[in-house]
Amino acid sequence: FAPNPFFGVCTLACCKPRIRKYAAVDDIIVGFGPKKYGLAGKVIYWMTVGEIIDFESYWNDPRFVKKRPQMGGSLSLCFGDNIYHRPEGKGHPWIQAESFHSDPASAIGAGNLRRDTSTTDRVLIGKEYAYWGGQAKLVPPRFEKVVKRGRGHTFRIDEPNLQSDFSDWLYSLEDRGFCSEPADWSRDRKLKKISANGHTD
Repeated sequence: FAPNPFFGVCTLACCKPRIRKYAAVDDIIVGFGPKKYGLAGKVIYWMTVGEIIDFESYWNDPRFVKKRPQMGGSLSLCFGDNIYHRPEGKGHPWIQAESFHSDPASAIGAGNLRRDTSTTDRVLIGKEYAYWGGQAKLVPPRFEKVVKRGRGHTFRIDEPNLQSDFSDWLYSLEDRGFCSEPADWSRDRKLKKISANGHTD
């Protein structure tokens, strides 16, 4: 869902508001795996930001219609991230499409809506990307300092050239696009979360 690596383009339209707010074109976004799935120290995905648009443009752009969630469709369609628009224009409430971010008791997941929209309405678009999901790539030992541990989006790397060398390594991998399914991905995943927690993440 975030990122959304389907239909030939990787998008970051929900969650990660700080990354979406401050990223620039040509930045490289990298997602590392969680320990609970045995993916710590591995790259789940990377994408080069090629374009940045706002929610309304994303919703209305014919290139991204398939990114609108269709909860009765395929898994790729169920987890669509093109969920926000304001048909009445700026200053009016956001409309949130039924999606992975909806709450079970209402059409709108209010907590998710606030997080996704309150500080930025930017959508990051990457046509150059690789998504490995559950088959995440182990980072070579020489790049151990690049691996982000825990939550948060920033940390400092003081070694000269380490970032550029890491970027070169990513680009040297031949895989591109959607390569493998997420580690935890099923049609009823959302229903299981609702049953266990009373709300969705």
